[in-house]
Amino acid sequence: MNRAKQLIHCAAGTDRVWTGSGIGVAVLDTGIYPHIDFGQRIAAFHDVVRRRREAYDDNGHGTHISAIIGGSGQGSEGRYEGVAPGCHIISVKVLDSRGGGYASDVLMGLKWIRENRERLGIRVVNISVGSYSRRNMGENSALVRGVDAAWDDGMVVVVAAGNNGPGRMTVTTPGISRKVITVGCSDDDQEVTVMGTRMVDYSGRGPTGACICKPEILAPGAAIISCCNEEERYSVKSGTSMSTPIVAGAIALLLEKYPSMTNRDVKLRLRERAVDLGLPRNRQGWGLLDVERLLADPQ
Repeated sequence: MNRAKQLIHCAAGTDRVWTGSGIGVAVLDTGIYPHIDFGQRIAAFHDVVRRRREAYDDNGHGTHISAIIGGSGQGSEGRYEGVAPGCHIISVKVLDSRGGGYASDVLMGLKWIRENRERLGIRVVNISVGSYSRRNMGENSALVRGVDAAWDDGMVVVVAAGNNGPGRMTVTTPGISRKVITVGCSDDDQEVTVMGTRMVDYSGRGPTGACICKPEILAPGAAIISCCNEEERYSVKSGTSMSTPIVAGAIALLLEKYPSMTNRDVKLRLRERAVDLGLPRNRQGWGLLDVERLLADPQ
C-alpha cells in the first residue's frame, strides 16, 4: 500500500469528513500536468521559467508533489488518493526540466503567491526545493527572507529538509528559516533511489548554522506512489520532497476543519499532536505526523 495512504487512512475511506475543500495550496516546483486526478482543481498556473500560460510539467516532480497533496485517485480507482483531495492547487513553476533552478526564480514565484494569495485562497505553501550551497544561503539569505515574508503574510509555509543527511547542519535553505515548518523523512532508514542515486539515512538534520533545531516534524518519504506527467499514470519517488506535501496536505485538512487557525496556531498544533519517536531532536523535531491526532477534537 502507498505509504502516504497508510498514514492518512484515518482521514480517508468512505467516512472521510475533511478533504481540504476551500483551501488553496501553492506548490513551487517543476509545474503540474493536468492529470485526471486533479479534475478542475488546478486553480491557477504561473510559469516563472518559460512564461507559458497553459499548465505543464516537463520534469514530473511538481505533478508528483501536487498529487500527494491533492490527487483524487480517480485514475487509480482510489488506490493513490492524496491527503487532501478536495483542496485546490496553485502551481508555480520555478524549476526547469532537469529539476534545477535559480533562487531568483523561487523568489519571483513567492512574490507572485503573496500578490495573489487572497484572490486564490492560498493558505498553504509547499516548497520541496532547496539549496545546500554554503555561499549566501544563511539566515539572512534572500530565500529565507522570501519564505519569511510569505509566513508573515499569514500563509503556512512547509519546506523540505533536503536529502543531504545524516550529518549535522545538513538542512537545505530555505528550510533553515526559524519561521517555516521544515519536514524530514521518517523512513529514510530504507535504501531508496533519489534522482538516480541510491541513498539511505539521507534526511537533512539540524541544527542550523544559527543553532536552531530542525526539522520540525517527520512524515514518510520512501517509495511514495503519486501521479506522473502522463495521463492516468503513476510513478514512485522518494525523499524529503515527498514527505513535505504529506504535511502540507494534512494542514489543508486542519484548516478546513478550523478555518480561523493562524499559521502560528497550526505550528503549535503540529508540535502538540506529533508522535515522539524517541530520536534526537535534530533528527525528528517534534516527532512523526499523525493525521488522526492532528484533527482530533480536544478531550
